[in-house]
Amino acid sequence: MSKIVALKGPKLNKSTPELTLAGFLITVLSVAALSVAVLSVAAWGQVPSSVTMLLPAPAIHGIALAPNFRVADFRFEALDDDSSAAQDAAPDTSSSSSSKPQPGLVKRSVIRIGQDQKFLFKGPFEKHNFKWDAVILVGTGALLAADRHIENNVSHSNFTAYQAISDTALGGLAGSLVAIYIYGAKTEHRHARETGELELETLINTFLIYTPMQLIAGRQRPDEGNNHGDFLKHHALNTSFPGGHAMFTWAMASVVADEYPKTWARVLSYGAAFTVTFTRFMARDHWASDMFLGTGLGLAIAERTFHARCNPELPSQCKHHQWRWKPMKTEVQ
Repeated sequence: MSKIVALKGPKLNKSTPELTLAGFLITVLSVAALSVAVLSVAAWGQVPSSVTMLLPAPAIHGIALAPNFRVADFRFEALDDDSSAAQDAAPDTSSSSSSKPQPGLVKRSVIRIGQDQKFLFKGPFEKHNFKWDAVILVGTGALLAADRHIENNVSHSNFTAYQAISDTALGGLAGSLVAIYIYGAKTEHRHARETGELELETLINTFLIYTPMQLIAGRQRPDEGNNHGDFLKHHALNTSFPGGHAMFTWAMASVVADEYPKTWARVLSYGAAFTVTFTRFMARDHWASDMFLGTGLGLAIAERTFHARCNPELPSQCKHHQWRWKPMKTEVQ
């Protein structure tokens, strides 16, 4: 029988994803921090690893398959005519198993996201999460009562500059994650690839929770209507409650901080999320309660998704929190 020869590829630089993330975010946060400092002064004055590559296997001739050998476990695009006789020699159980159609990418994705949503909606009712439920509910309620008072004491200038800073920080964080995912996909770097895939899955889960909340709440922004932030005034997306920029940015930052649990990575990722949240609030795009709830939901969704899907073999936060989190049992991956 011909043997498949495994060639060990060139050793990859494990720090490339981390350097990519650091390079993007350091530049973004430096510009953002300097700009926020200048605007704040003005406002107060007015008011891993190696990769194994497999060579294609040559055609198999005249091999009688053992009873436990499952051809379906190997993804051959085509087999030579001579190997068809070998397949016929396999037991009926193997042939019947291989004839079962495997779910496609779209179906697998839909099932996986559906499992995520079920897992996320059960989260607030788990006993160990009751204290966090109380923090979110009490904090949001208190800020709802104080929203108008807080808004009246916020500077009403430099809207455009604050929005530009927010867009820069958000673009830097998102760009870093896209670069890490592309690097992982092209080089088969397991850690970088998981980071990109979990980021995408987290964003989808966040969107599916954010959308109905926006449609139901329909809250006016600080500069809309009577400036009271009334609810049930819109029936579309992109309204005030909850804060979308805060929700999505903190979700992305949380996954990065969990995948690379180092001080510098957490400072950069959470710093970018805070910059986006603060500048959007200063630009009067949202009320304080909108941003608080968006931040809490983004963090909660990211943590639940990450710890349900992460690989504990990788150097991430996954292996450190296994005692607190129960990984999701799934049949379709």
